[in-house]
Amino acid sequence: MSDGVQTEMRGAVGVVTLDRPKALNALNLEMCRRLLPQLEAWAADPAVKAVVVRGAGGRAFCAGGDVRAVAASTVEPRGAGPERLSREFFRAEYALNHRIHHFGKPYISLVDGICMGGGLGLSIHGSHRVVTEKLVLAMPETGIGLFPDVGGGWFLPRFPGESGTYLGLTGARCGAADAMWLGYGTHHVESARLDSVLEALVRAEWGAGPASAVVERILSSFHADAGTSVLATQHAAMDRCFAAERVEDIQQALEAEGSAWAQQTWATLVHRCPTSLKVSLRQLRMGRKRDYDEMVAVEYRLSQSMTARADFREGIRAVLVDKDNKPRWHPGTLGDVSEADVEACFAPRDGDELVLAPG
Repeated sequence: MSDGVQTEMRGAVGVVTLDRPKALNALNLEMCRRLLPQLEAWAADPAVKAVVVRGAGGRAFCAGGDVRAVAASTVEPRGAGPERLSREFFRAEYALNHRIHHFGKPYISLVDGICMGGGLGLSIHGSHRVVTEKLVLAMPETGIGLFPDVGGGWFLPRFPGESGTYLGLTGARCGAADAMWLGYGTHHVESARLDSVLEALVRAEWGAGPASAVVERILSSFHADAGTSVLATQHAAMDRCFAAERVEDIQQALEAEGSAWAQQTWATLVHRCPTSLKVSLRQLRMGRKRDYDEMVAVEYRLSQSMTARADFREGIRAVLVDKDNKPRWHPGTLGDVSEADVEACFAPRDGDELVLAPG
């Protein structure tokens, strides 16, 4: 029984395999609870020089958190237990991401195939991210009534210009060249060579210098150019249109831009959850000036307020259950979302704050 995760030591390398291929390796509570103590043990063990994380099945690294289970739990009768899944899952996921962010040893993600939401949480906080030609990268949360979680408020504002704002609001999908341009990817390697990358790390001479330098030499020896980033060609337009402080102004800027890209982007935003868009933009602007640990506390509050809203259940229904992609949001337009509505999502939660130990 793997509980969705396989862990093993291969030489001086701890290897994690996310093992829910039928669910595209989506991260659930049991996986978080299994991974955190293992990473704690490897961090403290001087015999462990590096950690490698990969996904099973060949289609996905990790398609995100198991939000469908979280949504189902929010309608269970109070007192039955599962309604606490939202609290327990997000607390466990943020604790896991925090451990990765402050790991202190090379942490190498082999990101092959789909990587969305929680998959970025498992990878971007580590030291190295090897992406392949099969990569599909996205933060699609505004399409299901949520917000860019797993540290998105911290890492999206640190992507070039306003590209993180664009990705966080629209949920647009990226390939390997885009990931390299964003700074998400540290190395690009053909999918067929990933097993060779792992073998090279296992066989490494770890006494030949700092572990980080050993890893860098090995990964660089496999690296190949990823080609031209589509996002890079849209960079100037993204910066013009997504610099505003209000979602309504972003939409107006897209209308004024008038290009095919701007029209498609405008059409995408129209179908996203209005409350999610306003909450997410505020989150991303806050994250420009706050460090990662500060944003974790903010995002935990958001995780609880947003999953309690009907829009979250409706988004899951439309995208993941019925798959009609016709969510009925309430409020239904940006103009109907008040500042008080947005502010309430960020309010401190008496007795339910997330405090993690300093890195």
